[in-house]
Amino acid sequence: MSQRFQGYIYLSLAMLLVGSTVVASKIIASGLPPFAATTVRFALALPLFLVLMRVTATAWPKLQRREWLILLVQAGAGSVGYTTLLISGLRLAPAADAGVIIGTLPVISAAIAILVLGERPQRSVLLAIVLAAAGVLSIVFRADADNKHSLLGSALIFGAVICEGLFILINKRVKSAISPLALSTMMACLGMAVAAPIALLEMPSIDAITAQAVAAVVYYALIPTVGGFLLWYAGLAKVSGTEASVFTALAPVSAVLLASVVLGEPIRPNQMLGIACVLAAVLSLGFRTSGILRHAQRQSEA
Repeated sequence: MSQRFQGYIYLSLAMLLVGSTVVASKIIASGLPPFAATTVRFALALPLFLVLMRVTATAWPKLQRREWLILLVQAGAGSVGYTTLLISGLRLAPAADAGVIIGTLPVISAAIAILVLGERPQRSVLLAIVLAAAGVLSIVFRADADNKHSLLGSALIFGAVICEGLFILINKRVKSAISPLALSTMMACLGMAVAAPIALLEMPSIDAITAQAVAAVVYYALIPTVGGFLLWYAGLAKVSGTEASVFTALAPVSAVLLASVVLGEPIRPNQMLGIACVLAAVLSLGFRTSGILRHAQRQSEA
């Protein structure tokens, strides 16, 4: 199995976990304020990251001051910004709408990779982005005009998408080598440091906290945070930022399916069409990888 194909697998699994954060955030929104939930999330995840670093003998990187600033911005935008905006938006909008909105993440991420990181995507990658965008549009332009949702909630969720796009790609600006585990640990630590001061101002009374919200935060901390961080950074180390942006299209697929299974929200025909387009986008990259491998094999045999 090639390094690039391994990266595709890691990125796919990571984005499936990202999609599950929509359902978890919807549950959290009913019983915890956003910054408090974010702080608890990282407080639970950080010890696990530290234990993993010790067990695997992972060293802390030596970074320049500029690189620490980049990581702080990354943690504030993605670790805190995505979570708090998503939870806030889901107080006003249903999970299915959030699943649709986070589908814009491939386009946002690709724009960041091209405009900010200076990457020049190949035609096959652009085709995959177009397919992913087509899937998103087929979900957005649904026929049921009576399905009203909060404009403010949608705006907050779209803000979360922008934060996530910055989060998953901006670390390409860090020149020093950082292992995925060390970077994940740093994101958890910096994210908690950013969220905790605000969380102290919004802590609710004990009676306002629900058991379902606490359970959702625990899941968010252990599965998407610990597992998602490790999978994403392991995959991102093997592919370009533009290629990685295509895999973010799997997040709405996961979100829509889990919204149906866990929250009982119906899946409409146009949503199924959108999911098909998204999967086609990811498969097109897989076919490209297979073609590269076959070409390399023929060259070696010649």
